[in-house]
Amino acid sequence: MKILKLFLLLTLLSATTCDHEEDYNTEPTKSIWISDALFSLSQNEYPNIKAIAWWHENFDNSQLRIDSSPESLLTYQNKIANPIFVTTPVFANNKLQAPNQGIYHSAYPDFGGTEDVVSTTAITDFESLAGKPIVWAYFSNNWYTNIQFPTAAVNTISNAGKVPFIRIMPRTNFDEGAIDPNYSLANIINGNFDAELNAWAAAAASTNIPLLAEFGTEINGDWFPWSGLYNGADNTAYGDPNLADGPERFRDAYRHVIDICNANGATNITWFFHVNASSEPVNNWNTIANYYPGDNYIDWLGVSVYGPQEANEDYETFRDILTPAYQELSSLSNKPIAVLELGITEL
Repeated sequence: MKILKLFLLLTLLSATTCDHEEDYNTEPTKSIWISDALFSLSQNEYPNIKAIAWWHENFDNSQLRIDSSPESLLTYQNKIANPIFVTTPVFANNKLQAPNQGIYHSAYPDFGGTEDVVSTTAITDFESLAGKPIVWAYFSNNWYTNIQFPTAAVNTISNAGKVPFIRIMPRTNFDEGAIDPNYSLANIINGNFDAELNAWAAAAASTNIPLLAEFGTEINGDWFPWSGLYNGADNTAYGDPNLADGPERFRDAYRHVIDICNANGATNITWFFHVNASSEPVNNWNTIANYYPGDNYIDWLGVSVYGPQEANEDYETFRDILTPAYQELSSLSNKPIAVLELGITEL
């Protein structure tokens, strides 16, 4: 086993200095998956992808941090050092633009299990490990029992010289697999939280800094309470009888949030539409396109791409996971695409 690990490490060190695609005939490892992912992006195999963000956290039984092993850290450092991964954001009218050349390098830099324990130390620690700065720092704005703009977290990230990226998470708790008892998509559409959302939007506008935000992360999955599955699924009692209620409710709830922000002058927010690479459940009503709020509302498209998150899960390559979702997103809009969550556990 030690000889095999040494062989893999020597192979990896050699591969990271080459300018051609790796050809591994060895058992898959996290290092190989990282190398393959960042190589394919650096070779412009997915030309609409203009940003990536590594999910740097070990939760439950996962080891997603880039320093989960010396080999994985070394691979990440060597591959991300490629100048195609750029660190200076470009804005126009307070909206994040695709870089003039290259792909933005960003991260969720381990802000705790609740994803909202934002600190400068976490940002600088990740950048020190990666050997490269990040453009944005990604964190969650959990609504819990009230909706509040995350002023302290935004200021911490902005003062660190990074762009705050707010994941708006309409959840009372962290329970999965069911609709939220308070923040259903229907309640949001019906205006039950408009007073709080107006205050949130006014606070966002008052920052006078460019912000990034998304509502309803990985909407086509079956885990979060805002999932289309738990908010009407394929019923047709709401809205257009030709559209499935779950996706239609999400589309209208997201539009409602953005309309409120715009009405309060929060035009300093770049809005992302964030889906999972694979839809769960796999049904015709649960396609990415059915959830899309439209180009008039959304500035960037986004996707989560994870290899195995626990060592006993089935292995899939980065390309196998990304390619179908990339094709669907690219056919949906010509907006730039970000891999908003990128990660794999140690295998």
